[in-house]
Amino acid sequence: MPPAKKATSTVYQLKITLSGARPPIWRRVQVASDITLGKLHKIIQRAMGWYECHMHEFDIFGEAYGEPMPEYDLDIRSERNVRLNQVVTGEKFKFSYIYDMGDGWDHKILVEKVLPADPEVRYPICIKGKRACPPEDCGGIWGYAEFLEAIQTPDHPEHESMLEWVDGEFDPEHFDLEETNQQLKGIR
Repeated sequence: MPPAKKATSTVYQLKITLSGARPPIWRRVQVASDITLGKLHKIIQRAMGWYECHMHEFDIFGEAYGEPMPEYDLDIRSERNVRLNQVVTGEKFKFSYIYDMGDGWDHKILVEKVLPADPEVRYPICIKGKRACPPEDCGGIWGYAEFLEAIQTPDHPEHESMLEWVDGEFDPEHFDLEETNQQLKGIR
């Protein structure tokens, strides 16, 4: 019989905020401190509501972590074998996560707390959040502002096409904690 997997003893409470969004778009998640940056990428994607369609990278102390792509000659370390607790120094530590280099969705991540793991909780878990994630490929934070103006102004020339693009409706204030946690449960 294989040995039982050692339960994580420390949890990081992270606040993930989408830079430039006014009003703020953010998620508060708790994650095992020993996850890889690759797993953290998946957690951010699901917690925020992105679809993992684009390149990404973490910037920690000026070092870039992500999926190395030798064909582009980028100086980026693999996120697959670097654990969060190897690069995060503790509470109040800040770092960046950039998703979709074209649109430039920059996320600021703050380690709010370092907590003992609760054996009754399955990590990762989202404990709070505010507002909907912008639609993929809407052009970054500036494009998102233009998208919102178009869908909220019935006589805007792009009103109908933008609504059609998001299947008829989009509520920028909507955040569903239960759905977010359902998405996070799919991460192994």
